[in-house]
Amino acid sequence: MIDDLDAQILHTLQLAPRVSFRRIASVVGATEQTVARRYHRLRRDGVVRVVGLENRWIAGEASWVCRIRSAPDRIPQLAEALVRRPDVSHANVLAGWTELVCVIRAPLGDSREDVLLQLLPRAASVIDISIDLMLHSFGDPARAPWAGYGSTLSAQQVAQILQERTDTGGNDQRTLPTAEDRPILDALGEDGRTPLAKLAARAGWSVTKVGRRIAALEASGALRYDVDVLPERLGHQLSAMLWLTLAPKDLHRVGERIAAHAQIAFAGATSGSKNLMAVAICRDSQDLYRYLTEQLGQINEVSGYEVSIRTQRLKQHGSVVAHGRLVNPRSARSAR
Repeated sequence: MIDDLDAQILHTLQLAPRVSFRRIASVVGATEQTVARRYHRLRRDGVVRVVGLENRWIAGEASWVCRIRSAPDRIPQLAEALVRRPDVSHANVLAGWTELVCVIRAPLGDSREDVLLQLLPRAASVIDISIDLMLHSFGDPARAPWAGYGSTLSAQQVAQILQERTDTGGNDQRTLPTAEDRPILDALGEDGRTPLAKLAARAGWSVTKVGRRIAALEASGALRYDVDVLPERLGHQLSAMLWLTLAPKDLHRVGERIAAHAQIAFAGATSGSKNLMAVAICRDSQDLYRYLTEQLGQINEVSGYEVSIRTQRLKQHGSVVAHGRLVNPRSARSAR
């Protein structure tokens, strides 16, 4: 478990992943040394990882939600294949150990068969599979992140942090990564908070040049950051995937409403008959029951739903989950 200061540090990082320890300290009322020590302990313990991610959406790639049903004895083989692939951003085992859900990145021009042939090992025994396109994500994760782990920042503190957050969505100019950017992107993939001086040393550039290049990539949307946290280590032991059906005319309005619920870590519109997918993170079964009956159940526009309990989290964004810790995917592969 974490205390109030740890929770406020995590909330701050979700709002502004590269904000300085000095700035965090001034907002939460602690010393810079204390904030740095707390963060490094959380990262060392595998509770949190800040990662920089190359956003391939701007290069024509899309996200596909893939549900794979297989015999339980085949699930470990499928899981190993999913975690190993860099184009898989999320992977989870559902209750019963007969179904895997993953999110894969692939160009829109690829056919369903192309995506699956790249994804599945040849020896896999698959009973059933569905794959749908992620059409839209609801809410603003940077301004309203899941923060169910405890004490969060006040509205005034949030405003202070967001004043310094880089705006990554208002630049229409496309600044795509080049081969020269690879050392920087690789370093940020290992640690999204890598200081500019270390990035400059890896790239062989000046600190000023690295700062300008990162700002350009961020402003164009080619570089974004994610803060991976393990809810299980923060007192939230139950995670569920919700598959909802709504009329198209209600989809956006209801999607934004659901995304604003405190228990929802992600909500997005997908193709297929169940056209809204959401991830709920709760403390226990009673917490999930209350959410379903008291909040989700009050939305009349939802005409059908399915609840899938996540038994094991395998991968999320730039981290894999190994032995109850968030680790670098490269480290996990080398350990195998």
